[in-house]
Amino acid sequence: MPPRPPPRFVVQTHDTASRRRRRLLLIAVWPLSLVVVAAVALWLPQAPVPLVHNNRAALKQLQAENEQLKQQVAGLQRSQQVNDVAMRSLQDTLTEREEQISGLRADLGFYSRLVGGDGQRQGLRVQEVRVQAVPQSHAWDLTLSLTQNVRRGDQTSGKATVTVEGLHGDKVEQLDWTALGDAAQKDGLPFSFKYFQQLHATFVLPADFRPTRLRIHAMPGSGTAADRTVAWADALNGNITHAQGDNDAQP
Repeated sequence: MPPRPPPRFVVQTHDTASRRRRRLLLIAVWPLSLVVVAAVALWLPQAPVPLVHNNRAALKQLQAENEQLKQQVAGLQRSQQVNDVAMRSLQDTLTEREEQISGLRADLGFYSRLVGGDGQRQGLRVQEVRVQAVPQSHAWDLTLSLTQNVRRGDQTSGKATVTVEGLHGDKVEQLDWTALGDAAQKDGLPFSFKYFQQLHATFVLPADFRPTRLRIHAMPGSGTAADRTVAWADALNGNITHAQGDNDAQP
């Protein structure tokens, strides 16, 4: 008889208890395997981090370079501060020197005219007019400088009066010396000199009066009077120039 082929299907008995035991065994062994793996990982030597020594050296070098850069920046900042202080000091010095030069030039012009540097003889002259506000009031301090050429050589005496022109409200108004000066000087500021003299006075303007210019009249006891018209802004600066209508006394 020919051999019988093996059966294609085999019928086995399903063992539920055996499958449950294998599952419990796997559950119990899995945590143990994790503990074993962890123990082996801790027991094995760790591989060294490459270039640790080189990294530390590079870090130290960077720190040293950083400190050097900080010192350089601090030095540059100090140098800039010194330069700024020196520049401000230089600017202040230049401004002071310019003011001194301006003052010297004014003095030179004053004394040059006084001694007749232009070779001409000059009579009585209103050389300087200056007004300065008195703080917290409507009063003004007035300074007049009168000169005559020293080649004249005569004593000059007389009185000077001032008229202030301006706007009082919407009207043009003139305040003469009798309305400006005090009772002791109602006739004018007395002067008597051979070469030059400064006159000082204080006057009060109405609160709503806006001055625009000054008219100065210096009348000697004998001879020709000297007249000068000065803009109020120029009188504030003490800077006056000849203007049309100005008249200096002739020798």
